[in-house]
Amino acid sequence: MLPRMSSAHSRRRLLLGAAGLAATTAFLAGDPQPAATTAHDARPGPKAPTPGPSRPPTLPPAATLSKPVFTLAGYREIVPGPAYAADAVALTIDDGPHPVWTPKILNLLERYHVQATFCLIGNQVLGHEGTARSVARAGHHLANHTYSHPTSLPKLAVPAIRKEIERAQDKIYSATAYAPRLFRSPGGSWSAAMMKQVAQSGLIPVDWTDDPNDWKRPGTASITKKLLAARPGDILLCHDGGGDRSQTYAALQTVIPALIARGYTFVSL
Repeated sequence: MLPRMSSAHSRRRLLLGAAGLAATTAFLAGDPQPAATTAHDARPGPKAPTPGPSRPPTLPPAATLSKPVFTLAGYREIVPGPAYAADAVALTIDDGPHPVWTPKILNLLERYHVQATFCLIGNQVLGHEGTARSVARAGHHLANHTYSHPTSLPKLAVPAIRKEIERAQDKIYSATAYAPRLFRSPGGSWSAAMMKQVAQSGLIPVDWTDDPNDWKRPGTASITKKLLAARPGDILLCHDGGGDRSQTYAALQTVIPALIARGYTFVSL
């Protein structure tokens, strides 16, 4: 015989069940981020829910752009919302999640209350689902960075492009319960056919303003110098995946507090 629950315990279970139903309804409606997190809020948002169904909600087609977004001003022209602060910059982090460097970067971002946008690769999420969830739970925004990171993506046939986008979207959603609304092409390479497919998938193509080429490991000093050249409105590019990112991590330890001391505000897309 099951133990009898107290009336207070029964009420608590009913309340938790109602909250879970409301969260499920929101995700089925296609809300990719918690409602309390605004696109221009530099503080980490609320905790992410547990993973949901393997298939993400279908996003309505977006307008086909002639070029990707390079700046915060360009992003705001495409995505309606409050204007970004005049001193805002966006930090984007590609090629993860990585079991070593992603947690280190997450801890650094938490230390300075910085919110970033992580561009995840589908087959990197595979096997590192817990790390992907930790990114979402910390309140950072997620972007689709293809499933296998083919640098020749613009040259592929349309069905292959579509497959790269859809497989990544499925994997990111199954691991985190978030359906990304942003797409970043490997290497920042684009074509008209690919831009059309990105739009048909309901995603917004995003590039960057400042690229320190940290993936080449040019040295911490080189990465630091290029990132410190950032100006308000820029979108900064860094990497947490694809290999040893100790130089990137070391550079960010200097760059983040230096830009904050300069009066810059970090925002997510």
